Amino acid sequence: MHFTSEQRFDDDVLEREFILGEIPGFLWTPASAPTPTPLILLGPPPIGLRKAYPRLLARARQAVAGGCSAVTIELPGGGDRPRNVVVDQAVADLRRALAAGEPVTDDIIDRLILPLLDPAVAEWRATLDAVLALPEIDGPVGYSGGVISIGTRLAVVEPRIEAAVLFAGSYVPRVIFEEARRVTIPLHVLLQWDDEGNDRQMALDLFDAFGSAEKTLHANMGGHTGVPHYAGEDADRFFTRHLRHRSR
Repeated sequence: MHFTSEQRFDDDVLEREFILGEIPGFLWTPASAPTPTPLILLGPPPIGLRKAYPRLLARARQAVAGGCSAVTIELPGGGDRPRNVVVDQAVADLRRALAAGEPVTDDIIDRLILPLLDPAVAEWRATLDAVLALPEIDGPVGYSGGVISIGTRLAVVEPRIEAAVLFAGSYVPRVIFEEARRVTIPLHVLLQWDDEGNDRQMALDLFDAFGSAEKTLHANMGGHTGVPHYAGEDADRFFTRHLRHRSR
């Protein structure tokens, strides 16, 4: 992990931009933490880190205010990373289907999501290795954000993740419904009821499929970007219960 820039904000947040291999990302830590902190992985929306930066920074500042550190990385094919032509074509097909009022087929969903899954999960796990090697961070670890299929796969395969806040704002391949039954960590799922780019019933079915004994669905009125501020506060309280009181 090579840090390429650093800045301090007036709310005691230290931001460091980094490159891990070919993966760009941001790490936010308390500037004056007396002891190592838990860590929250911030899953970005698939619009590129630069465009998503204001939202990610706001979420990171909330995490740091709650006594955690936070990290995010660019998704495969996002930002300035090499494009994935299969995913790009699926995005175009998705937009055409929605504009025409046509159903979004399984084929479109698979081409949209499945090419991202394996590389994104591998890169998140490599990032977790690198960040947990830093003396200022020691876990436990939570995951927060989307793409929900990536978060679901990570919850299945990465034992260091102990709790997750999942954003139900993207289409889900059928294979992920099967994997969801293997998820056992505590979950807090956020759903925007009127999300114009999301299949509400698909999100509800995925929530039902999760195998976790502790899972909560928080549904709010409004579109994809209309998440109310208090929804973030609820997510912070969830991580306080499951991460901070278990930090070493």
